[in-house]
Amino acid sequence: MKLRPLHDKVVVERQEEEKTSAGGIILSGNATEKPSQGKVIAVGPGKKNDSGDVAQMGVSVGDTVIFGQYGGSEVKIDGQEYLILGESDIFGVIES
Repeated sequence: MKLRPLHDKVVVERQEEEKTSAGGIILSGNATEKPSQGKVIAVGPGKKNDSGDVAQMGVSVGDTVIFGQYGGSEVKIDGQEYLILGESDIFGVIES
């Protein structure tokens, strides 16, 4: 992928949600929700603060993050779908 996000933007590849409910029911494609987890593919350099310094990003490439279900902007590059989010749209990082 040849996409370099600017400022405090993050490129995320959504992870697929499970197709089976907690009760063991297999969900059809229409019944599943958009995934709200993904893997960080690229990170911008950070946003400039009032003094002109670039603030360090809180996420890095390879992190698994949680974000709002309908947040960000979806883009398609080389046949692959990605989500571009602002760092403030990310709720947290899943640590293993």
